[in-house]
Amino acid sequence: MSNLSGVTVRPDCRHFRGDLPCRPNKEHGYVCQDCPVYDPVQKRVLLIKLGAIGDVIRTTPLLRRLRQEYPGCYITWLTHTPAILPQAEVDEILKFDFASAMQLMARRFDIAINLDKEKEACALLLKVDTEHRFGYTLREYDGVAWPHNEQAHHKFLTGVFDQLSLQNQKPYVQEIFELCGFDFRGEEYVFDNHENKGYNWATIPQGKPRIGLNTGCGDRWTTRLWSDEKWVTLIAQLQEAGYAPVLLGGTAEAERNQRLHAATGAAYPGTFALEQFINLMHQMDGIVTQVTMAMHISIALAKPTILMNNIFNPYEFDLYGRGQLVQPDRPCVCFYRGTCKLGISCMEELPAEKVLAAVQASVPF
Repeated sequence: MSNLSGVTVRPDCRHFRGDLPCRPNKEHGYVCQDCPVYDPVQKRVLLIKLGAIGDVIRTTPLLRRLRQEYPGCYITWLTHTPAILPQAEVDEILKFDFASAMQLMARRFDIAINLDKEKEACALLLKVDTEHRFGYTLREYDGVAWPHNEQAHHKFLTGVFDQLSLQNQKPYVQEIFELCGFDFRGEEYVFDNHENKGYNWATIPQGKPRIGLNTGCGDRWTTRLWSDEKWVTLIAQLQEAGYAPVLLGGTAEAERNQRLHAATGAAYPGTFALEQFINLMHQMDGIVTQVTMAMHISIALAKPTILMNNIFNPYEFDLYGRGQLVQPDRPCVCFYRGTCKLGISCMEELPAEKVLAAVQASVPF
């Protein structure tokens, strides 16, 4: 508590802004001296997870554990993609830029966590004033990302040696929990399905289990792609089995999805802004996807997820007991490669029947 010219001010309250009236003052006229909603912050936690979007999404289980371990804590999250975070569950969301970095280096936190190896993220953990650091920092002499403490060794080493990455049997979420000094207890994602936005989905099928088919995989790891012929076969099998396939994707998948719609009659609602796309996925009863942003969204929405994987370590993905991971019949020899060493991606040897069986096991009716 401070006294400024005879006025009581409580800057330790989570509602206090400093640059503007707080919401309780604005909406109810409360002042600090006798405020009935005064809520002192017990710990201040900085979480640095810049991107990509999918990695930001699958970091959200940490929010549950941080709230449990540090009741009354105030969480500041620095990221490239503020819109993907659950706005009501993070006290302060900052977009990474020069202004945000400057103010964070002028502040003090009880705990600071950096989960990224980008040099700018590592530099910030090195410079921020905090009592406890977790994750990756920067070697000052050569500018190399480096684990700050022993808890970060495992995740660091699997990221710099393919041999260790291939041997890893820990899911990503478990790895980041251990990096922060926690044991992983199956904490679920924290995510907003945007069902309060009033989106109207009259164009999607009714009366049958809807299976979202996310047909793209980005332009970096194209070895994950499935051909149109495979998708057409799966769609036909799903329709015959009584499911309603719904084609999903962004602008990069629009042309393909239009072709698949024309060939099969599968529903294709179109492309949408991120919040609306998330809500569209929320309307599905199950999702078939490769390792993409849509996979992370599907897991975050607690949907049965049929994950088609070839080039990544299958242990990396935790489906929380919902859905199945399916892989080609031929072992993949292109670990974390964007082009196939054999010329034709092994993903083409993943039979549609295998994916259908996983859908039927995960979304029975």
